[in-house]
Amino acid sequence: MVDLQVATTTGANATLDEATIEEFSSGLRGPLIQPGDDDYEEARKVWNANIDKHPTLIVRCKGPADVIRAVNFARDNNLLASVRGGGHSFPGASVADGGLVIDLTDMNGVRVDPVRRIARAEGGAKWGHFDRETQEFGLASTGGTNYDTGIAGLTLGGGHGWLGGKLGLALDNLISVDIVTSDGQLRVASATENSDLFWAVRGGGGNFGVVTSFEYQLHPVGELLVGLLIFPIDNAKRVLEFYNQFASNIPDELNTAAGLATLEDGTPVVALVGCYNGPIEDGEKCIKSFQELGEPIVNHIGPMPYQDVQHLFDVFTPDGKQYYEKAHFITEIPDGVIDTLIDAYKNTSSPGNILILQQQGNAANRVPQDAMAYSHRDARYNLLLIASWSDPGESEIHVKWTRDLWEALVPYSTGGTYINNVGREVDEGPDMMRSVFGANYPKLVELKNKYDPENFFRHNQNIKPTV
Repeated sequence: MVDLQVATTTGANATLDEATIEEFSSGLRGPLIQPGDDDYEEARKVWNANIDKHPTLIVRCKGPADVIRAVNFARDNNLLASVRGGGHSFPGASVADGGLVIDLTDMNGVRVDPVRRIARAEGGAKWGHFDRETQEFGLASTGGTNYDTGIAGLTLGGGHGWLGGKLGLALDNLISVDIVTSDGQLRVASATENSDLFWAVRGGGGNFGVVTSFEYQLHPVGELLVGLLIFPIDNAKRVLEFYNQFASNIPDELNTAAGLATLEDGTPVVALVGCYNGPIEDGEKCIKSFQELGEPIVNHIGPMPYQDVQHLFDVFTPDGKQYYEKAHFITEIPDGVIDTLIDAYKNTSSPGNILILQQQGNAANRVPQDAMAYSHRDARYNLLLIASWSDPGESEIHVKWTRDLWEALVPYSTGGTYINNVGREVDEGPDMMRSVFGANYPKLVELKNKYDPENFFRHNQNIKPTV
């Protein structure tokens, strides 16, 4: 080891001497990775290749003790710290140039209690890990729409998923967390213990600490009835108009999505997806009207294991591509939204770009907006604008296309923003975090003052404490 230059919480750089680094490393169970190590390049990479950060230290934690030690070391040395769970976020907040990464990749165990229908999962687990273990017992909990997404970021931000119509968001099924706060203490947060902290982490993102384990309520989930229809983009107006009417009046068992994308052969298309979490024959009756839309390119209506459902979008979001994302919450899909999306996609900057209307879910909509930090219970859809390309030199073109489309859709937005779709500093004005939390924002600032008054956890979609 040698002396290293590191980024600090003040924005200035400082130097850690070799003896300090060695003393820190000697007390860890997991490895301390730094530039020049054989595994550094792989350790610093995240799912989104457009994020190219070079942290100075990466602590590959093996358990809560390593997390506590890393938090204390970073705090005592004023180091800029970031937290990596699944590493799957679009903005790439899990790695910081010159900083110290508290990496939970190796903390990915999942333990299921099938009698009590509870699962405890470590903070580095991904939904693929979680679903494999819980589905062994015919159980599941709402968990995003991609097996490779980390449970931590998704749950702490909200957690939209195919089971949301009946089971609510991922955080609606959260029972408790073990969390290391900025003072280096491991706390339990639940409805009965540190309940204010539990309120805050359910939607407050990574602002309040490093969650080393999550405890979830599980539910019986067998095969889902999946309807997946894909049409040429010339049918987009009719399909999206149908979707607006159809999705506004569906049972809790069904959750849906619709979007514009380009197939691997270069064909631009409009897709409609419905996933029914209940008896297959009831699902078939529910989505039979899909067949009235004409002759699709792809026409799949049939049962599918839940784990396979979580792979439906794999082809559109592969690891290692360049990504940029913005989004709006909306309550309906008027003609203005439909026309704006279609016109933009017919002039898309990249065939990898996808535009998705993801339904939040009936059960999620019924939770009071002040029940926890997540406040967007009035929104029926999260409208995702995702740019995807291969050449990093083209970034400016695709980022501009996405921002321009986002601006054009502002009149149709609720004015709220999903925290997991926030993160690129260049995009965010001073009111962005208020739009994320609405009326819940003042309470979150108070809790930030209580649990992280120095804003140690700042390399995220940040709630700033009051000065």
